Amino acid sequence: VQLVESGGGSVQAGGSLRLSCSLSEYDVTISCMGWFRQRPGKEREGVATISNGGGSKNYADSVKGRFTISQDTAKNMMYLQMNSLKPEDTALYYCAASPVGVESGGFCRWGPASYEYWGQGTQVTVSS
Repeated sequence: VQLVESGGGSVQAGGSLRLSCSLSEYDVTISCMGWFRQRPGKEREGVATISNGGGSKNYADSVKGRFTISQDTAKNMMYLQMNSLKPEDTALYYCAASPVGVESGGFCRWGPASYEYWGQGTQVTVSS
């Protein structure tokens, strides 16, 4: 399975961007997908996760109410709508997929180590 992100760019604070992630093929073993980001000088961190089919979604506290994760399984696509962007959202954004399903708490795993497939990343830069 190969993942390719697109949609990154440069925007001013308060602006919006929509990231897209395409999967090279449908894989029945993929149970969860997510968006992660790596800010300068920081470790990679979770932004949002979604279970295959969209029944379970989870967000980092820092993006709740501003970002929305979604997927179109018919097109093998996942999206991240980012609104009210802030300079601290500046990062390299990655999409990822995992064969590990929703846990007993009702959400996909949050840690990047649980995700087996990764895209190459797309840069998002938010200026003040």
